[in-house]
Amino acid sequence: MPKKSLGQNFIFDSNVTDKIARAAGALTDKIVIEIGPGPGGLTRALLDTKASKVIAIERDSRAIEALKGLERAANGRLHIYEGDALETDLLALTEGKPFTIVANLPYNIATPLLMNWLKLIHAQGASIEKMVLMFQKEVAQRIVAPVNTKAYGRLSIMSQWLTQPHIAFDLAPTVFYPPPKVTSSVVVFSIKNQLYLNPDFATVEHVTALAFQQRRKMLRSSLKNYCNIMSNYDIPLSARAENLTVEEFLTLADNIK
Repeated sequence: MPKKSLGQNFIFDSNVTDKIARAAGALTDKIVIEIGPGPGGLTRALLDTKASKVIAIERDSRAIEALKGLERAANGRLHIYEGDALETDLLALTEGKPFTIVANLPYNIATPLLMNWLKLIHAQGASIEKMVLMFQKEVAQRIVAPVNTKAYGRLSIMSQWLTQPHIAFDLAPTVFYPPPKVTSSVVVFSIKNQLYLNPDFATVEHVTALAFQQRRKMLRSSLKNYCNIMSNYDIPLSARAENLTVEEFLTLADNIK
């Protein structure tokens, strides 16, 4: 039975799990990491893609026990790792080789996990080749939101700085057990070929958090300590955070650093 405390909502429909796996593109001979496999619905779909290795990270000992039969049947291609995904060193698990992340994420830790992986992309470049991740639809819309929209915010900027995210498709609550109260969306993150790594990751986090803390305030107020920098780069002080492009935030963070 799913545990609410672990944010578990399982998908048993193989048509849906196959669709999620296909969203990652060709996975033949690639390493795939899955977070929270539960009873293994998506895990089976990932194994069917002919990935060379599927590493399933699970903290629920009940699920680990349930997956042992599948692990034996996978002939060495499925590796189950018991641990907390928020604290797991993915580079150690993959021995430094490139990998793709495909996961029906627990909603209660989806955003912190995404931020961890964006930080890894910033630090390691090509280690993560692609991510296919499940979010609540509202969160997914914030990730892909364009500038000058209400949904545009810190999550949009951090994601669009390092990746090209797009919503592949939505999933109704009825495809899950138990059904969540919200619609879900599968987001595909394609890693940018040319990464602008100059700004420090923590500085970009800091300046975007400050700017959007009170998003209706003008930048002269929300970023008052950095008015000189903004003036030097023709960033209008009368603008609000949602009016600044990703590139303008990166320029600002680079010069703050």
